[in-house]
Amino acid sequence: MLTILVANRKGGCGKTTIATHLAAAFANGGLHTALADTDRQRSAIGWLKRRPKHDAKIDGHDWTKSIGKPPKRCDRLVIDAPAAMRTSRVEDLIRAADIVIVPVLPSTFDEAATARFLKRIDALKPIRKEKTGVAIVGNRMRPRTRAGARLESFLANQGHFVAARLRESAIYAELAADGRSLFDLTTKRAAALAEDWDPLIAAIERSR
Repeated sequence: MLTILVANRKGGCGKTTIATHLAAAFANGGLHTALADTDRQRSAIGWLKRRPKHDAKIDGHDWTKSIGKPPKRCDRLVIDAPAAMRTSRVEDLIRAADIVIVPVLPSTFDEAATARFLKRIDALKPIRKEKTGVAIVGNRMRPRTRAGARLESFLANQGHFVAARLRESAIYAELAADGRSLFDLTTKRAAALAEDWDPLIAAIERSR
């Protein structure tokens, strides 16, 4: 089983969107996939409840009170982490993960908070010993904007692999309301945006 943790201390950076999309991508690829929600808001669990029954199956796990045991006979486990995590819980989740995905938005506040989070987790043994990988994702990217250029500069100076740059699109909010993802659709628009995710999925697969 490959375990993917989506985490950042900064709220609103798109952790649940990335966690649910990754789970859907794996499930649509024919892999037995589980999605664990550790956030008290239970956004990922809510997304699963809205998910149409005919879409690729994803097993949901509520880990909001405590970190559960990894599900048996599972190919991919995606963990959606809360923003305000205690240091001890961060360590427990990272210890369980093969790779940590860290989303960041094109915002001075998000960049500063993400830099602090990366500095904190870099000191943890699984990451320091390179047993757990770290990949940064530029989220809601806007090309040819000052904010986008600043984020590119930030990404270039973090000392971690930048796995993907996801374009901003209203379709993500529309899909979240229906419990769906780009990978559940067959439209040209969805396929074009889904290409942004290819480098991230490839990086996750290499972390095995």
